[in-house]
Amino acid sequence: MTQETEHRNGFFGLGIAPNLLDILARLRYTEPTPIQLRAIPIGIQSKDMVGIAQTGTGKTLAFAIPLLQRLSATKGRGLILLPTRELAIQVDETLQKLGRSVGLRTAVLIGGASMHMQISALRRNPHVIVATPGRLNDHLEQRTVTLEKVNTLVLDEADRMLDMGFLPQIKRILQTVPKERHTMLFSATMPSAITQIAAAYMQLPVRIEVAPSGTAAERVVQEIFIVSKQDKLRLLEKLLQEYTGTVLVFSRTKHGAKKIAHAIKNMGVRSSEIHSNRSLAQRRDALEGFKSGKYRVLVATDIAARGIDVTNIELVINFDLPDQSEDYVHRIGRTGRAGREGKAISFAQPDQGRDVRDIERLVRTRIPIIKLPELPPARIQPQDFKYDMPSDRPRSHQRPYHGQGGGSRPRHGGGGGHSRQGSSGRPYRHH
Repeated sequence: MTQETEHRNGFFGLGIAPNLLDILARLRYTEPTPIQLRAIPIGIQSKDMVGIAQTGTGKTLAFAIPLLQRLSATKGRGLILLPTRELAIQVDETLQKLGRSVGLRTAVLIGGASMHMQISALRRNPHVIVATPGRLNDHLEQRTVTLEKVNTLVLDEADRMLDMGFLPQIKRILQTVPKERHTMLFSATMPSAITQIAAAYMQLPVRIEVAPSGTAAERVVQEIFIVSKQDKLRLLEKLLQEYTGTVLVFSRTKHGAKKIAHAIKNMGVRSSEIHSNRSLAQRRDALEGFKSGKYRVLVATDIAARGIDVTNIELVINFDLPDQSEDYVHRIGRTGRAGREGKAISFAQPDQGRDVRDIERLVRTRIPIIKLPELPPARIQPQDFKYDMPSDRPRSHQRPYHGQGGGSRPRHGGGGGHSRQGSSGRPYRHH
């Protein structure tokens, strides 16, 4: 049977057990996404797998269905590792939807939550443990959890876990779980460290790639403004006046996120913030408030970029370009989800040409630069809005944005018809 025929038949024909098919039908899951179409049959056959797919493509269901089907046929336990608290909570919500009717028990082990409550959940002998690596290692050190019954392991958003410095914790976990197990690894990009993990800890994994590594969301329109750092807030205010739907704003630092959120509130716009300095309760309120419409704008750092599962975000704004070019893909993937169209606008300072070119190489497209609109008056003086600016970081060795060669620093600030050199060697022109 061809994949096209399988797709027309929905989830039927992928090897899914009848009772799970009934649950999917009740939940109104009718058509598998490309990653689900390819990953579910392999997962159900208990073959180790590396799945490469951009964010927002339905990876959770792609590993949840094989996991639950295996657990229904064996007496083992599932373990799912994720980089952030928000993702862990969202994956647990999906598992509960699928397994509630059959008595599925889960334990969520994340930082910022009560260890006592987590220990109580572990004592109830959960079928699946959903955890962040740091908190799971805390439980391992305190001997409040044992992983000897794990026969299915999922590493979701693996590249992000490595970016966040979780490699030592992940290696310890991989050395603790039984060697005889089924392992599924999912990631949006494929850095060399993940290739090494797959070679060392997986058994001849099948690689599935539904889009090239680093591919940006297909239905997202991408634009860039070249703007001086003192004009960023004014441009942000202009865009929030123009776009009236939900807006997700990314800051490079948690301190910047706090100040941006404060500035947005001064604009009279309902907003909240989500970053590592916020408590779990605050982060939940921010995310739930963003989903419900209580907050129109959410300001986030990259640590939360993959934990924001909201389907109707109209606009993503990169107030700061990310430290790692790969994070650009995950940021803009928060819009244009579930087949909808979306838009992503990035603010680049005149000395960030190298960063822009790195992003363009990764997403394999040239991102148009848009002429700056007339900006509203400044609400605060630039010297009153201080935080770690991208140009202060040592990573990029920033140079003026004048393309591939040398030359004088380009003019900037108010638009105009001048050009800038881009990654292709052709001049960038304002539209």
